Amino acid sequence: MNLYPLKFQPILKSIIWGGKEISKFKNLENEKTGIGESWEISAVEDNVSIIENGNLAGTPLDVLVNEAKGKLVGEKVYKKFGDKFPLLIKFIDAQDDLSIQVHPNDKLAKERHNSFGKTEMWYIVKATPEAFIFSGFKKKITPEQYVERVANNTFTEVLEKHFVKEGDVYFIPAGRVHAIASGCFVAEIQQTSNITYRIYDYNRKDANGNSRELHTEFAKDAIDYTVYDSYKTDYKSAPNETNELVSCEYFTTNLLELDKTFEQNISSIDSFITYMCLEGDCELEDKKLNKITLTQGETILISADTQQITIYPKTKIKLLQTFVK
Repeated sequence: MNLYPLKFQPILKSIIWGGKEISKFKNLENEKTGIGESWEISAVEDNVSIIENGNLAGTPLDVLVNEAKGKLVGEKVYKKFGDKFPLLIKFIDAQDDLSIQVHPNDKLAKERHNSFGKTEMWYIVKATPEAFIFSGFKKKITPEQYVERVANNTFTEVLEKHFVKEGDVYFIPAGRVHAIASGCFVAEIQQTSNITYRIYDYNRKDANGNSRELHTEFAKDAIDYTVYDSYKTDYKSAPNETNELVSCEYFTTNLLELDKTFEQNISSIDSFITYMCLEGDCELEDKKLNKITLTQGETILISADTQQITIYPKTKIKLLQTFVK
């Protein structure tokens, strides 16, 4: 099987808190409002990405993983995850506040849902002047106090609130309470999991006048109640270099800000690589002379058998590069 750089049909999610920025950012032909998320690469059940370019167009990602195995995802990645593609890559547009939530770790998710846990990271692509997120606790509480505060609407008082700007990075390990508030446009890298425990939803009602379901008891055992000194991720940002943002057991994500030709030898990584374009446009070429254009709002998947990538910026570009170590 001849593998080449792959693009996928975006899976657009209409959500109560969604806006119009995803349509504009991705330059979609038919502008849509109320889109909260664009799942760029997904192997979540019932939400599997479909290849849209080249000879493999129309092929679901899970089918390709099953057929190409380690050639696509990397031998060590395939040995660890099998036919399940391990990451979910998405854009998030919060026109309104998202619910406060937490995700279980691998052990709890396996026991309760036969699923991976959900560790993730956020890169703030754009933010309005007063935009913020919640991440972690600023005050130590007990599980019992957590339940009380959810019931009496004081839970947000113990959460760490972070005002955000373009380029900010937050690592959200499983167990950390978090929420994206209105005005944030985010690139998210996460484990392949759709398990979310909704803790608090500001007493909002849906279109039918019903409150959205809360998972108070499930979340109680999933939360990490530790208070940490810092929740924001610091990193260097040097032009035309590989700048590591986050590296954990589930993924490594780098930032590339390029304005000239950039060559990467990726033969030693033994993992698929994704490139998520946050700004500008470029052309990528692999050692097999496969070429692909990549523009703002697009994401591509590079197979593990690729030895080298050359990136030719047409304008100044900003890319998030992600793989599994």
